[in-house]
Amino acid sequence: MEEVKEVISMPRIGDQAPSFEAMTTMGPIKFPEDFKGQWVVFFSHPADFTPVCSTEFLAFAQMNEEFAKRNVQLLGLSIDSVFSHIAWAMNLKEKTGIEIPFPIVADADGRVAKLYGMLHPGESS
Repeated sequence: MEEVKEVISMPRIGDQAPSFEAMTTMGPIKFPEDFKGQWVVFFSHPADFTPVCSTEFLAFAQMNEEFAKRNVQLLGLSIDSVFSHIAWAMNLKEKTGIEIPFPIVADADGRVAKLYGMLHPGESS
């Protein structure tokens, strides 16, 4: 029997960004409509409250002004809930004094991650 491999669809440079609506730590968004006229760095992390993800988010937060000067909006995403994202951001601020100034998308069902080819076939997170 022949093995069938699932193809991961991932937007490439020059492609139109797949549209989605989602809840974030800063309220609902419509992407990309809400970001018209801006560049967006859209990045994903596996889970809140993990050491590597925390240091990466803190680094992005510290560089947010530099991104803003260049008309770039940061947008994070993970499968955790909005409540988890908010608790994590509050925890980071309590421990470091650094606020996360950009929205984090809650993608519990992985729908947005799949649109952007962020998940390997057969994996849920």
